Amino acid sequence: MLKGKKIVLGITGSIAAYKACTLIRLLIKQGAEVQVVITPAGKEFITPTTLSALTHKPVVSEFFDRRDGSWHSHVDLGLWADAMLIAPCTAATLGKMAHGIADNMLITTYLSMKAPVLVAPAMDLDMYAHASTQDNLDLLRRRGVTVVEPGCGFLASTLEGKGRMHEPEHIVEELDEFFARRDGRLRNQRIMITAGPTYEKLDPVRFIGNYSSGKMGIALARECASQGADVELVLGPCSEALPHSGLLHVTRVESAADMYDEATRIFPLCTAGIMCAAVADFTPKTCAGEKIKREGEQLVLRLDPTRDIAAAIGAIKTQQQRLCGFALETHNAMEHACEKLARKKLDMIVMNCLQDPGAGFQVDTNKVTIITAKGTEPLPLLSKREVAAEIIKRFLP
Repeated sequence: MLKGKKIVLGITGSIAAYKACTLIRLLIKQGAEVQVVITPAGKEFITPTTLSALTHKPVVSEFFDRRDGSWHSHVDLGLWADAMLIAPCTAATLGKMAHGIADNMLITTYLSMKAPVLVAPAMDLDMYAHASTQDNLDLLRRRGVTVVEPGCGFLASTLEGKGRMHEPEHIVEELDEFFARRDGRLRNQRIMITAGPTYEKLDPVRFIGNYSSGKMGIALARECASQGADVELVLGPCSEALPHSGLLHVTRVESAADMYDEATRIFPLCTAGIMCAAVADFTPKTCAGEKIKREGEQLVLRLDPTRDIAAAIGAIKTQQQRLCGFALETHNAMEHACEKLARKKLDMIVMNCLQDPGAGFQVDTNKVTIITAKGTEPLPLLSKREVAAEIIKRFLP
């Protein structure tokens, strides 16, 4: 959502100012145009020359550049920008913003800003926790300023890290999410996505599972959130990293029964569902209470079929809802996928075959064929994020 967006990046006098270089690179990589406005104190931590080299624009700091009467127009900047992001934002700058103390170019730009404003506070814990700082933050929130709450990596849940500016990657995600909520094509949609494997327990230490990594389902969740949808991700056991997004709600499950319960509970509240999980078709008839010991020459397992989640969702789907399924096949792929499309009352099914190189489990690419009642469309080998974008484009046009 940042492609083509014009961002005014405000930098203040914090040690975290060095992170502005990474922040600028990430914004430009996503296609944004960046104009830096820096306070005099900010220049003590990072040089305008460095910032200008990254943005390919002169850095704005003072009202007047030369003594010939030329000056920087904070009003023009306020009209030019699609958003203003102040990162890092010190306690002093927060106070000036809250009370309209326009004693530098950054604050006058803020006061002239017609676009949304986001701030990423950066200070030590005592300053951040002080009642004056919290009052200023509350006042700015009431005025519509979005606060990217402090917290950094593993320190985010500790007192030590509470006042630290969030990492640039997280700040860019927050900015991207802001535009997705406001401008995203799917901003009025709530989409349920199932992803990952299920584990069917044999005993306290063993299970029957599959090789699914959850990559495809998580790519779909990321794509939907990036377009402004509220995403309900029902996720089986996997270690794949999840995007930081307030638009993404994750429900963790383990077994096929767990996934069935959560999916059938959540789907009626959604406008669409994408059944991407690799759900076990069978589960042990009994689960031993203790570890099964090696005794005799054979171990016989009795398995019961699990409930078909996609079929159950298809049965309760209303005319206002849409449903997409996945079919991973090893033979007669098209025949099996078309049969599932009809039997499970799906609007679309995405077929992939383990015989295709680069498709299937635990890889970052996939090769799929999209099937609807109107016909089939094979896609070339793509990254799973690209596949996700192509699926969403066709499933939710």
